[in-house]
Amino acid sequence: MQFETKTIHAGIEPDPSTGAIMTPIYQTSTYVQESPGKHKGYEYARTQNPTRTVLEANLAALENAEYGISFSSGLAAMDAIIKMFGPGDEIVSTNDLYGGSYRLMTKIFSKFGIKSRFIDMSTADEVGAQLTSGTKLLWIETPTNPMLNVVDIEALVKVAHERDILVCVDNTFSSPYLQNPIDYGADMVLHSATKYIGGHSDVIHGCVLTNHKAISDELRFIQNAAGAVPGPMDCFLILRGIKTLHLRVQRSCENAEHIAHFLRYHDAVSKVYYPGFKYHPNHEIAAKQMRLFGGMVSFDLVNNNYAAAEKILSNTHYFSLAESLGGVESLIGHPASMTHASIPNEERLKVGLTDSLIRLSIGVENVEDLIQDLDKALKL
Repeated sequence: MQFETKTIHAGIEPDPSTGAIMTPIYQTSTYVQESPGKHKGYEYARTQNPTRTVLEANLAALENAEYGISFSSGLAAMDAIIKMFGPGDEIVSTNDLYGGSYRLMTKIFSKFGIKSRFIDMSTADEVGAQLTSGTKLLWIETPTNPMLNVVDIEALVKVAHERDILVCVDNTFSSPYLQNPIDYGADMVLHSATKYIGGHSDVIHGCVLTNHKAISDELRFIQNAAGAVPGPMDCFLILRGIKTLHLRVQRSCENAEHIAHFLRYHDAVSKVYYPGFKYHPNHEIAAKQMRLFGGMVSFDLVNNNYAAAEKILSNTHYFSLAESLGGVESLIGHPASMTHASIPNEERLKVGLTDSLIRLSIGVENVEDLIQDLDKALKL
């Protein structure tokens, strides 16, 4: 089954009781049992829900995985993964990652003795030199947020597995349409499905996909024990969004390519971060492991200060100033004060995240309208 067909059909069957082609919203907290322990596969909705069951099967198929586990948000999914580890264990992650992920590692789990280090992941040799006997998990983002660095998944998986270290790839920026880390050996794939998978800025959701039954069983235990589960309406909305995932992401990528080239030659712009440029570090890796180069573009300004960025951020029309990404509408954001504010300034600057860096999530609007909108704001 090809990807486009998976979005419509994988794990999904008409409702057996009515023939409804859309998976019903099973809005219930509990299920009647015929006798103690004798039921139809569902006991309590924190543990199981039929709408969630269908969604998890569909999500797993999109990532070429056998198991899917849904959570109430992307960070709830990440929280469950880290709960598989204990005091003294170490997570090694990229030094350019989502601020919420950094905050969870450093502010929450550090208190329980789970250590985190953040390193340059541009080459496998550099990563291998940083791994220790205490490293239990390699946490990868690619492309990274917000600098859009590209990590060689296959090479890093090889380095990690030689040392019996698990690998999780946060695939949110790519979506399953562009990249499937399990095909390159990753043990787990995480999504903030709030973003491209949902695609309509109307639901919060997270998921983990894996081919390892032991990992699936442990995550499902944590899912039930900790209770950070999505409701049936959330699952329904994600299922609805998935049906157009390939169409939306394809258009976003096409628009992003045009906008990246426009920004590259604009007098107000000093640098554009976009994996599709041949001069981009690891462009060849992106071309190998991604089908297209994504719908995200970041850029820095010639006037390298917050005031210059604020003027642009406050004067776009079609680009809405907001956190998040991956929706049908285009968004503009300021990572230093918004999505990455939890990362200390000195750490941000080490990876090039300046106060004038602007991040764009390119939607599916007419690209000429989007370019005119940016051009007007950049000329103010």
